[in-house]
Amino acid sequence: MGVSIRPLLEGCRHPVSFGDIPGVAAIDANNALYQFLSIIRQADGTPLQDTRGRVTSHLSGLLFRTAHFLENGIMPFYIFDGPPPEFKAKTIAGRRGIREAGEVEWVKALERGDTDAAYRAAMQSTRVDSAILGSGKRLLDALGIPWMEAPSEGEAQSASFVNNGIATYSVSQDYDSLLFGATVLVRNLTVSGKRRIGGRQVTISPERIYLSEFLETLGITREQLIQIGILIGTDFNEGIHGIGPKKALKIVREGRFSDVMAEKAPDTDPEPIMEFFLFPPVAEAYQPEWKPPDPDQIIGILCDEYGFSTERIHPVLERIAGPQKGQSGQMRLDAWN
Repeated sequence: MGVSIRPLLEGCRHPVSFGDIPGVAAIDANNALYQFLSIIRQADGTPLQDTRGRVTSHLSGLLFRTAHFLENGIMPFYIFDGPPPEFKAKTIAGRRGIREAGEVEWVKALERGDTDAAYRAAMQSTRVDSAILGSGKRLLDALGIPWMEAPSEGEAQSASFVNNGIATYSVSQDYDSLLFGATVLVRNLTVSGKRRIGGRQVTISPERIYLSEFLETLGITREQLIQIGILIGTDFNEGIHGIGPKKALKIVREGRFSDVMAEKAPDTDPEPIMEFFLFPPVAEAYQPEWKPPDPDQIIGILCDEYGFSTERIHPVLERIAGPQKGQSGQMRLDAWN
């Protein structure tokens, strides 16, 4: 879900092409898998599946998107969520309810033959479960792409890697990365291209956001940005009914954050949320390593285990191997600077 600050970003969302953003991309892995699972579907919303009914949309997304990344000098580094903070429990429960409602509506839409409604409901029912996570990590290992599990929120860890120079930018669809302090956020990197939205085809392109420019444009500090998030709602609190981004900005600029919270949300203590955004649990010392892909292992996972056609996979393997020719052994961060 993330924090809904998009209306405040006017003039700060800069369209870019893949060729404009080489470097190390610290990717919010759970968010990326969710996007692959949501988008890579048939017209009626049915995800890609093997003959045993196991979902394979995420594997297709990881394979083809990785090839596209490498061809453009983008070195992906996936960070998976670790244990969530306790105050995220309500959000997690709410998302579960949305998925369950989506599953019910999907079946109903299919029964009445409404494919557009079925597709929308199917996207709403998307879930990233342990099987999805496990198979995705196995494929990343076979591709030679580094990944790690964060101590807590993946976006927080990604932001930390950007800020300490391990990564060039953070990648997520959500704007929470900015609240976590990511100096550079790239959106739409995992979903760019032609997409079906609202029953029509649209083209989605990557966009880059600089935190410093955003804060300067609004005339606020990062702490005040977090206050805006708390007022409108984050993954860790519901927010206040009737307060949107622009009204929240006005409240914060006028120094009324504490008073409004005390009056409108007396049961919410903003301090732990503020503390979590400012000082989240992260791993400080970590160096990602990219390795040559293992074609046999990739074929074993995708073709032998999940039924992908070898004719479809072999050309992608050539694309993945191409940018890494001339490299041998493990490839560390400094090989790509």
